[in-house]
Amino acid sequence: NQNVLQHQHHQHSFYQLNLQNTNFINSNLQEVDFTESNLSKAIFDNCDLNNAIFDQTRLEKANFITASNFNINHSENSIKNAKLQKENIIGLLKSFNISID
Repeated sequence: NQNVLQHQHHQHSFYQLNLQNTNFINSNLQEVDFTESNLSKAIFDNCDLNNAIFDQTRLEKANFITASNFNINHSENSIKNAKLQKENIIGLLKSFNISID
């Protein structure tokens, strides 16, 4: 059972929705609110997540390999077995307020 969402979802709210197995493809997800959503096994294929809100969000096995501009605090979200590229891992480190060169 897979849902596919494409294109622009700028400033939408997916608050508390079950979006497990959803494929977000070529989507502008800037400022989207994913608070308390279930995004387990979701795929963010070529998606811009600038200022998207992840708070108490289930992201187990989610795929962020081609996603960009995300900021996910791993202590406030469940991200076990999520997939990332080493180039976009900075999105997991921003909450530590450290400088990486």
